[in-house]
Amino acid sequence: MDFDLTDEQQLIRQTAREFTDKEIVEQAKQNARAHTFDLDIVKKIADQGYLGAIVPKEYGGAGLDYLSYGLVVEEIGRGCSSVRTVISVQTSLVCSAILKWGTEEQKHHYLPKLCSGEWLGCFGLTEPDTGSDAAKQRTRAKKTDGGWVINGAKMWISMGNYAKVALIFAQTDPQLGHKGLACFLVDTDQPGYQPSVIEHKMGLHASDTAAISLEDVEVSDDQMLGGIGDGFKVAMSALDSGRYSVAAGCVGICQGCVEESVKYAKEREQFGRPIASFQLVQAMIADMVLKSDASRMLVWRAGFLKDKGRPSTTETSIAKLHATEAAVECSNTAIQIHGGAGYVDDHPVERYFRDVRVTTLYEGTSQIQKLIIGRAMTGINALIPS
Repeated sequence: MDFDLTDEQQLIRQTAREFTDKEIVEQAKQNARAHTFDLDIVKKIADQGYLGAIVPKEYGGAGLDYLSYGLVVEEIGRGCSSVRTVISVQTSLVCSAILKWGTEEQKHHYLPKLCSGEWLGCFGLTEPDTGSDAAKQRTRAKKTDGGWVINGAKMWISMGNYAKVALIFAQTDPQLGHKGLACFLVDTDQPGYQPSVIEHKMGLHASDTAAISLEDVEVSDDQMLGGIGDGFKVAMSALDSGRYSVAAGCVGICQGCVEESVKYAKEREQFGRPIASFQLVQAMIADMVLKSDASRMLVWRAGFLKDKGRPSTTETSIAKLHATEAAVECSNTAIQIHGGAGYVDDHPVERYFRDVRVTTLYEGTSQIQKLIIGRAMTGINALIPS
């Protein structure tokens, strides 16, 4: 693996950094305070080509490689995790699933609208009683003449209140277990699709999160993504891409914690000198740099493997596990360096701390990542009862 970025990748990274500093950083605090899902910023990131970044140009995407995509997501994540969530869901979960599993007709119908930001999408996998055990879907799809009728409920769905199309996972035959799961491209503009805002979250205040009720939602046969029994594979392949983007975004949080802490430590004086001159403060900064660099290298390795078309599920889980846990630790340390000033939202480290906590939970908890890694090492699936 070559650790030198190409000229194009360096330009992509610099452009994403400048865009983040100009368009996202200043607005992030106000949007978090007001709990505002900022559609103006969504349009701006779409105009930059960041929605559907890894989608080929023939379908309206930017055609970026995964490493370049990771560089973009890192910079956006440094600025605002809520904005990064829009990119991760739209690109890694929704677009990547359609790109991998869709028919040509589905790709040409959905992807250009999603990549341009004309439509937003959401990923309806998690349910009120179904989290880590993703195969145990209670949402049901019943066959009708020429289509399907879906009934059920979804929970913790990012952008569920704004999505024009929802990837809804449903069980077609409970007796088949995971082999009966299917994924449907659901048009949300119908009465049976009823989203509601989930409020009072710890973080991601500028991100939309929904609970979704599905009552007699109708879809046609050509709105199934893949076939009956492919639903679980669709979900896992999308999550593999999603975990990569979450990990890259958490590298951005780690980097933001380093930059903000260095800046503050050089300005803040105690005992007649900058606190940056204190050994223990330097030790905390060094720890954050270590976690940031290690996380970045793991993300780059996963991206490198994806770009080579090689298996990367284990490496992606390693990157996601390390980067999310590292970002939690870095944000906690950054608040410690800021002292009381870090406990209010005048500095972004307060928002980093609140926003990052969920990253160890969604798209596979840290414990699930460890089981994926353990399965790869031992050949034994600990999730299957013995």
